[in-house]
Amino acid sequence: MSVAGTVSLIPLHDIPEVEQHHDLGRLLRSALDGAGVTLQTGDVLVVSGKLVSKAWGLHTDTTDRDAVVLAQSRRVVAERRSPSGTTRVVEALAGPVLAAAGVDASNTGPRGGLLLLPADPDLAARALYAGLLHAYAPAPLPEIGVVLSDTAGRPWREGQVDFALGACGVAVLDDLRGGEDVDGRPLRVTSRAVADEIAAAADLVKGKSAAVPVALVRGLPQGTVTRPGAPGAAHLVRTGPGDWFGLGRAEAVRCALGAPPGSAVAAQVGIASVLPEPETDRVSRAVALAMLGSDGRAEVEDTGTVLCIRCADPYERGRLAARLEVALHSETVERRVEVTA
Repeated sequence: MSVAGTVSLIPLHDIPEVEQHHDLGRLLRSALDGAGVTLQTGDVLVVSGKLVSKAWGLHTDTTDRDAVVLAQSRRVVAERRSPSGTTRVVEALAGPVLAAAGVDASNTGPRGGLLLLPADPDLAARALYAGLLHAYAPAPLPEIGVVLSDTAGRPWREGQVDFALGACGVAVLDDLRGGEDVDGRPLRVTSRAVADEIAAAADLVKGKSAAVPVALVRGLPQGTVTRPGAPGAAHLVRTGPGDWFGLGRAEAVRCALGAPPGSAVAAQVGIASVLPEPETDRVSRAVALAMLGSDGRAEVEDTGTVLCIRCADPYERGRLAARLEVALHSETVERRVEVTA
């Protein structure tokens, strides 16, 4: 890609409340015409994925949000109890790893309920592009890109940012590996997530509280907009062997001890809270985790400084002691473990 000059962010106002079977292509053209904006080659339209969810009827009226999140998840990465239920970071059926599988109760329109992400966000972006082609016919559509955006948090960073949920006609990655930096040193790992950068920039002029679900980004480097059939935002999702962070810190330990996140066993053992907890609660969970699979003949006494395992079977004593030490680590509790017959 070439170096960008001035990049403009143009919010599109006066988009009506979207309902099922609305023609999003025509709605977007109407908003562009109303703003006096003529599409140009190289433009990228960033559209909240929520518009597609509404137009496609991806809506549920159930009040059991936890059940909906699990149904929309491939696997649970991490989970914590909160005053409103259980918050889970998951690998969503839609592809990305994010909180609550993208299930959203905000800005859902008069109907309320919950909105779901499209199962194939890149397909949704291509469908939106096709809708724009139809809306501008018989005039040709300039070479533009479409990004469907959503909002997510990031590990080790406070706050949320918009990212590319789906994309059509956008070079989602600018792979600089094999090139050189300004000092002539080889670049070995740098690969810019261009589609995510576009989505985040567009959110500066739109957003949930502003009721502006669409923005046009203009002035991007040449090469950003590409053929509609190019790899989409799914290309940005890192799961499987390349994922270094497949489970949360505590969840990795709990999974190894037989309580994978999102399971009935994890709920039985207990799930940590997002709020500060007494150490006694954390110790109780660690003991319950360590005792999974035990025959019930062992007992654990908490003296306040030492956890004493009483069991007649020497093998079982040793096994439970090892499990309890690991389980305590998952709860960040410093206690000595002793065994006795």
